[in-house]
This record gives sequence, C-alpha cells and structure tokens, in this order.
Amino acid sequence: MRPHPHSVARGLAAAAAVTLLTGAGIAVAASQASAAAGCRVTYSVNQWSTGFTGNVAVTNLGDPITGGWTLAWDFAGNQRVTQGWNGTFTQSGQRVSVASPSYANSLATNATATLGFNADYSGTNAAPASFTLNGTQCTGQVPTTPSSPSSPTPSEPTPSDPTTPGTKADNPYAGARGYVNPEWKAKADAEPGGSRVSNNPTAVWLDRIAAIEGTPDSSSNGAMGLRDHLDAALAQGAGYIQLVIYNLPGRDCSALASNGELGVNDLPKYKAQYIDPIAAIESDTKYRNLRIINIVEIDSLPNLVTNTNLATCATMKQNGGYVQGVGYALNKLGAIPNVYNYVDAAHHGWIGWDSNFGPSADIMLEAARASGNVRNVHGFITNTANYSALTEPHFTINTNVNGTSVRQSKWVDWNYYVDELTFAQAFRQKLVQVGFDSGIGMLIDTSRNGWGGTGRPAAASTSTNVDTFVNQSRIDRRAHAGNWCNQDGAGLGERPKAAPAAGIDAYVWVKPPGESDGSSTEIPNNEGKGFDRMCDPTYGGNDRNGNNPTGALSGAPISGAWFSAQFRQLMANAYPPLS
Repeated sequence: MRPHPHSVARGLAAAAAVTLLTGAGIAVAASQASAAAGCRVTYSVNQWSTGFTGNVAVTNLGDPITGGWTLAWDFAGNQRVTQGWNGTFTQSGQRVSVASPSYANSLATNATATLGFNADYSGTNAAPASFTLNGTQCTGQVPTTPSSPSSPTPSEPTPSDPTTPGTKADNPYAGARGYVNPEWKAKADAEPGGSRVSNNPTAVWLDRIAAIEGTPDSSSNGAMGLRDHLDAALAQGAGYIQLVIYNLPGRDCSALASNGELGVNDLPKYKAQYIDPIAAIESDTKYRNLRIINIVEIDSLPNLVTNTNLATCATMKQNGGYVQGVGYALNKLGAIPNVYNYVDAAHHGWIGWDSNFGPSADIMLEAARASGNVRNVHGFITNTANYSALTEPHFTINTNVNGTSVRQSKWVDWNYYVDELTFAQAFRQKLVQVGFDSGIGMLIDTSRNGWGGTGRPAAASTSTNVDTFVNQSRIDRRAHAGNWCNQDGAGLGERPKAAPAAGIDAYVWVKPPGESDGSSTEIPNNEGKGFDRMCDPTYGGNDRNGNNPTGALSGAPISGAWFSAQFRQLMANAYPPLS
C-alpha cells in the first residue's frame, strides 16, 4: 500500500476461464486397506489458445490416509503437462499421475490437498472424465461402512467444506466459496453495472476496536460487527471468510491517511481490547466449519525495514510494538483450528531490491517466532490495497533494449521484479529459506491492478531507448511505483480464484473495490485517519515517489469510505474486461 524508500521510485494471460467440477472417491494406501474411501475433486482450468493452467483440489471424505497417496487421471486429448506443483507429476501418453509431496503424505478426514500444473494442448481441452487415488476410481460419495456415514456426498463442492479440528487445509481457498460482504455488495449493486462484480468475495476490515462490535454511525464502516459477518457467512453457506486485522499501535507509521487509533505505546490495549476480543469470537465453536482467513497487519513489518528515517517508524522499531503486536496476534489467532493467518508482505515496488528483500523476510520471521511457532503463519499476501500489475506481458526483468537492461530504466529503477506474480513467487522461496514452513502459500490482491481500458498497451514498444520502451510497454500506468492512493486510470484485476499459479494460494480482493485509500483534502473524522498529501491530486510528490505527481483521483473521502467515481472507473478499466 505504502511507497517504498529505496528510490523515489508469472505470467500467463488467460483468454478464457473454465471451471469443471468432478466427483471423486479416494482409495487408501495399502497400509490403510480397511479404511473407508471417498473424496471430492474440483478440477478447473484457466486456458488460452495453446495452453492452460490446471488446478485440482481433492478433499478426503473418508477415514484418514497415511503413508502417501497418488492421484491419477487420463486426459481426453493431446494435453501435455509441462510443469507441476504441490506434487510429483509423471505423464505417459494421456495418463497423468501425481504423487503426494513428502511434506504432505497424509490426508486427514475432510482435509483438502491442492495441486496445479501448466500444460499445452491443441484442439479441444476437455476435462478428465474421472480420477483415481491409489488405484481406486473416484465416485464423489462416502461408501457405507461401519466407520463412515452412509449418506452420499454431492459431487459438487458444498458451500462450506468443514475443517477437521486440529487439521488445517493446505489451501483454505480451494474447493470453498468465499463470503460476500452484504454491506459492500449493496454499495456495488447501487452503481450502474455493479451487479457484474458484486458477488465476488471481499475482505472485511477490522480497522479499530469499535469495528469488532460494528459501527453504525461510521462514515467508512458499516453497522455489522465481526460476529454479524461470521453469522452472515454461515447463512450464505460460505466456505471461507476474509478478515483484515489492522489496528497496531502506531499503525502505518509512514503515511497519514491510514493512521490508526492507538498510540505508539498502546501495545497492552491492542492485546486486551482488540486481539483478545477478536480471538474470543473467532474461536466460538459455532464457526468451526468456517475457514476464517486473517490478513494480519497491513504495511507494518516492511516499514521497519525501509522507513525508519521517519520518527514514528523508528519508535515502533525501537519499542518492538510491531513485532510483538504481530506476534501476539499470530499466537492468539493461530491457536484456533479453523483460522488461517496470512501476514502482509508489501509489494514488489517496495521491497523488490536486495537491500529490502532479505531484511523484510528476516523481520517477518522475527515476528512469527515471537508468536511461539512459525506455523502460526499459513502464508503471506502481497499488493494489499495496491496497484502493482499482476504480470507485465510485454517485457520481463531479463529484457534488454539495444543492449541495456530494463533494470536501468527509471521505472524499474534497478528492481529485480517488474510485477507482483514473479515477486510473490520469489519472496515465498526466500521466506522458506529463512525458516518458514515449506508449505506456506501466497496471496495477491488483484482488486485494483488490472490496468485495462484504452490506455493499456497492446504490444511491446519498438523504441530502442530503454526508458521509452518501458514506459510505452508497461501496463501499470502510474507515474511512479511509489504512488499508492486512489490511482487514476486503474481497473479491476483478476477475479478472486484459488490456486492460480505455482506457490499462490489465491488471487483475492482484500481491498474492496470502491473503498477509498484516503481523502483528497483534509476531512475531520473520529477514526484517527489523517490527510496524506499523496492522496491530493495537486501535490507534486516527495522523495519517496521521485517527486512525481501523485496520480490520485480528486473528490475522495477518508480511507475506507465509499468512493463512487473510483468504483465506476475500476469497472470501466477492468482487465480481464467485464462482460
């Protein structure tokens, strides 16, 4: 969300997305021959003219499986797997077999394993007719046995996939429907054409203590509190709900628009009056079959790496408030069996340089260890409430222009990444390297990084000047990657989807489209949200955005409040385009 201080400065484009649901039954390993079999498989593809990305989620509906498993299927045509993840892929002719990875050889009752692959094809890309696991054909039902229920299980995913107590799904987004916030949906539906996107799941932001119970008099948050949203998720039959945990002491030390209500020394208040009540509600067994996904403290930890030249950030590093606060949140929330914590990991335009990349991973590990167990972190999220392009289709970090690397352009500015997908995948590897669990997954917020519309370049530039080439080729149309507030020309990005690429648990809309980043002018409020000149379209910038114009829209309300003009522009510039 915030600009970076370094300077003032995977991609497959899918032409079509198809989802096919296939019922499946799982056979057990030989050592478990007497265990009941049964499972559900979700198979989906994101395809273009010559290739596709396949995503498979298998949920065990029978007794626990131990000792490893192998999922297999036959392609109907000439599909050929070229890359796979979350399993060991082999293919002989049309037959594909995927052996479980060493770190996930077991599959508990109601647990889900997700895997994915890239493949090429020609002609028709038909879905496999059936799946087997450990040699037994899948049926999508739980057989009648003394140790399993006799009622059939639907072959289509049920709205809420229960999570076995004590056993977390590898990917909480796989095979589950997301919660649609009715308050956000009502605002979106009230806009012309808003119903085209209003059924997408978005996150609920708990950005102050009052939001836990609901804030009916607030200008930026609705009347529903945390328990209201959780109850609504159950009523919808949702499989997961996304919540933003966002109220650290000295919050967002480098920007005024999203300052919080707690002072720099209010860590005890943060624990007792904010995290503890949230944990008490989330741990209610009433919600045990709902996957509760917490996005933990946007922008906090990266600020300790890059922005300690600012007084508040220096204080929060010195007093340990961010590290201890995040650690406490991870500890309390991570102890709940159906809760999944994803920690904010900035974006490529903030920590994509070596000077920031490794130290950011280190500070995140420090916070995770402060929680008592690094496994309290299920994954990380990048690009939250930001605009960095998911992929740059017309150049990569390895592109050279007339012998000059694009890294030398003013836009890239020696960064090692040009888009969020390559950054998120690389940062995941770094996080595992420093000590996080090898099974962590990444999320990417794609709510506002589509950059479609008439301003989107259709092809790479033919210029031999590296700056001209990059500026004419890039789809991210900001004046500078450090611009973060209500960006003019932005569009909706990829719609929320599970397991879209290697190492990525989901593309998500954590920042609900249409909610402002901050006010264009100073607006008095009782939410602790200040006026940041980076939200002022008349401001000429500072050293953190290369002294460039902010690119912000005019007429914006305070952060979190509905911004109709922005929402309409996001729909108009959506990419993929809205139908």
